[in-house]
Amino acid sequence: MNAYDVIVVGGGGAGMAAAIEAADAGARVALIEADTRLGGSTSLSGGVYYAADTSVQRARGINDSVDAMFQYYMTLNQYRVNAALARTLSEHAGQGLEWLISMGVRFPAELLYASGVENVPRGHAAAGQGSEIAEVLDREVSRRDIDVVLATRVTSLDVRDGAVCGVRLGDEVISTGAVVIATGGFGANPHLLHRYYPEAALQADKAWYIGSSHCVGDGLMLGEQAGAEIVGLNRGLLLTTPNFRKELEVYVPGWLMYVNREGRRFVNETVEYAVMSGVVRAQTGGSCFAVFDSDALESAVPDSRYTDAFAAGAISLNWVRDELLAQIQTGKVLQGQTLGALERMCGIRPESLQATVAEYNRDVEGGADRAFFKPHDQMKPVATAPFYAVEIFPAIVCLTSTGLRIDTCTRVYNAANEVIPGLFAAGETTGDVLGERYIGGGNSIANAVVFGRIAGAEAASLSLAGG
Repeated sequence: MNAYDVIVVGGGGAGMAAAIEAADAGARVALIEADTRLGGSTSLSGGVYYAADTSVQRARGINDSVDAMFQYYMTLNQYRVNAALARTLSEHAGQGLEWLISMGVRFPAELLYASGVENVPRGHAAAGQGSEIAEVLDREVSRRDIDVVLATRVTSLDVRDGAVCGVRLGDEVISTGAVVIATGGFGANPHLLHRYYPEAALQADKAWYIGSSHCVGDGLMLGEQAGAEIVGLNRGLLLTTPNFRKELEVYVPGWLMYVNREGRRFVNETVEYAVMSGVVRAQTGGSCFAVFDSDALESAVPDSRYTDAFAAGAISLNWVRDELLAQIQTGKVLQGQTLGALERMCGIRPESLQATVAEYNRDVEGGADRAFFKPHDQMKPVATAPFYAVEIFPAIVCLTSTGLRIDTCTRVYNAANEVIPGLFAAGETTGDVLGERYIGGGNSIANAVVFGRIAGAEAASLSLAGG
């Protein structure tokens, strides 16, 4: 007799969802987590969940559909993700949201917003951010007869005759009818970033990861040991940063003017973060410069949404006067008495920045951004010396999207297109669900919850049926 019907490896959002569903299906479940607590990267997130046709949307009078979400998902990713997985995510995301609500996660209708580049509000923000989602899932795990093992890392899978039938914890083997890998991504592993996400690795010491420090790619290595195919190479979500310090950029002001090394604007500076890093990365050198003048610097204050948190020391902000003055001393904010001097310091094509600034200032005075249609209330002239420039890099690794190949039942496949018996996977450790373009806030948590639930149910079904 197996020690467990289902063993879930990884205790983040996907892992906890899998363990709950497997237990509710009648399986004996063990949940093994490398950290000293459950929660993973979900607990560190903003707690936004992406879904269509939900009760929260209807409470706001918003008509939306699974079909519309699916079409947006595929179109933004240029059909370069697995369509069946994208369809499954679209169809089950709403159910996953209602499941979280039924357990006590609060998704206030007033916090619903268009979290991507679409015009339909599908970003469901949890009132208590990701920590609330993680805490509710943790509580539900504790309410069930699930054996939770913390501060323990699975060293390998027990594979016999091609089938996964247990896990190894050092020299100890624990037998099971099915294993669910839900160990998150590999953003905290520089070697795997070079191997599977080279665009992030190109940023070298400027790159840093905002997820759990325990996300070192265990799932990929465990899966590969069992023969799993790795798909979705060089995918993930990078966020832009001035690289002042290794802290998440909470607020990027719209009054910044972005230029490339040709000295030209190339984007509406208020565009969503879901696509901004890709636009910046496409510029010569893979970065750009944020340009502003002394008037903008002197009037740079925290956005009203973050004033209290900033004053209390709960968050730090890059684009405020005192921080910018401090970064002038480090050399990360470049200062020039003329635009020509700033061009030379940045390595921008001579005289082009001056022409771009002149055109931008005319648009500020005229009341409309004729080039990129940025809202006029977000524009400030670049007219008063000294002038400043900050290099902006797509260097914050938010999540990784390369992972184990799965089907819509979360079964893991090898390169020969064969199911690896007894092995399932869900969340960030899987590939070909999240594409080259992040759909919008909540894509990652929806992926974790939807496929975590499916994995738990499918693993329990297989194990309880005797394989």
